Parts: sequence; C-alpha cells; structure tokens
Amino acid sequence: MSDPALPGQSTPVVVALDEAAAERAVALARELGCELLPAGGGDWRARVVQQRPVLLVGGEGLALAQGGASRLTPVRADFADPALLHRLRHAGARSEDLARALGVGARRGLVVVDATAGWGRDSAVLAALGCEVTMIERQPVVCLLLADALARAAASGDARVRALAGRLRLLAGDARALLRGWSAAVPDAVLLDPMFPEREGSAAVRKQMRLFHGLVGDDADAGELLAAALALARHRVVVKRPRRAPPLPGPRPTHAIEGRSTRFDVYALRSYRPGPDGA
Repeated sequence: MSDPALPGQSTPVVVALDEAAAERAVALARELGCELLPAGGGDWRARVVQQRPVLLVGGEGLALAQGGASRLTPVRADFADPALLHRLRHAGARSEDLARALGVGARRGLVVVDATAGWGRDSAVLAALGCEVTMIERQPVVCLLLADALARAAASGDARVRALAGRLRLLAGDARALLRGWSAAVPDAVLLDPMFPEREGSAAVRKQMRLFHGLVGDDADAGELLAAALALARHRVVVKRPRRAPPLPGPRPTHAIEGRSTRFDVYALRSYRPGPDGA
C-alpha cells in the first residue's frame, strides 16, 4: 500500500544529524521559523512521528525527508547527481523537448528565467546547453536546498559541474512580483512549471515531487504568473504541463510540444531572427 499523500504547505522540522551541523541547523530553524530537533538526530525517524517535511542538515549538505510512518529515502537538489549528469551528457537542442520548446537551437546563449525552479533539473539542462539561467523559487525550504546545491556545485572537483553552476543563479521570492519588477536584462524566454496534483514519471521523480508537494501544495496563482511572464519575456514563454491537462488560464498557446507524460505549451511573442532594428 502506498503512503498517504502529504498535506499541502506543511511546516517542516529541522534536524541536525550530528554535532558538526548543529550551528547551521539552529540558524536555518531560526530563519524558517520552525521547530528544531537537537543535534544527534540520526534517530529522527523515531522522533518525527507526524507526517511532515523534514529538513536534514548534515556534513553532505541539506536534504528533504518525510516524517511519520513513511520510509521515503531523503532527497536533495544536486547538480552533480550521476543520473542528471548522464542526461546532460546526452542532452541536445533537438533531442530535449524542453530545449525545442524554448528554441534553444535558434540562438546561442539564450537568457532564460526559470520562474518555478523546484529541484532545478530543467534549469540544469538549459545551462548545459549554453543558456544563462536565473532560477526563481518562492518556497523557502526548496530555495535553501537549491542554494546548497549551487554552493556544492561551485566547489565541485568536476569542471563540468563548476561550469554548470557558473551559468545558474538563484533568486528567492514570489516570481509574480519579481517578474513584474524586473530590472536586469530582459530575458529571451521564461519557463513556468506550476505545481499540479499528480505527475507521471520515474519512481525517483515521483518521490521528489511528492516530498516537494508536501511543502508547496498546488500553484493556484499560475494564471497570474503566466500573465507576468508574458509581459516580460522578449521572445517566448513556455509552460510545462501534464500531457492531458488544460492550458493555464489566459491566452491560448501558439503551439505545443508533447512528450509521453508532459506537454510544453509555447507562447511565441517574437521571432529569434533579428529584425531590421537588430531586435
């Protein structure tokens, strides 16, 4: 029998796995305004009896887990994950539906905003293809996981991982407000991947999304986010959706690229080909 679903937007508990992580755990619990388990929390499964998200703080960085009766293995954002690196080695502008939807092959070095960064995997694919990607994440715990992953990637002994981190940056906050008040260079494209109740995919992806959903819940304001993205992007907005889900509220997509379980709705605003004024 599968474990019961996590409730949306649960308050996490911070666990220090050892004494060395205690100071950081205290600081993170204070920053998040949530409960802290004392250092030496290696037995945290027995101590976190409620089914709630758990932020594990240890020598290898931050990880997200689930308390209660669940035995889901903790997960972390990791730009050096072997499975991700394998995908990145084989990623191409034509082989990746995401890249095709964004038009990565039409112009080198696209500037992209991933307004719903989540675990950062789509951002990593785009960075591996030469894009400069700004990730936005409003959920504080997920943002911490991403920042931790970026710091580890920047210090990696693998030059490929360090180069990847060099093309990624992270902003914390509500993407609607950040896009509306954008003061940096106008991005070529904006990517949206709003949360939805269920997603098909591998067992690892389902586990990640399940833990993520326990923190975030559904994005009921996705229509507002689409409007903000359309007002900012220079060339296009791409929305990642379940294959059979309706488009987001608002204008109809120009076209869509369908995969086995997901669909990319493309809102084309302006051609990548330069016009008479060079725009």
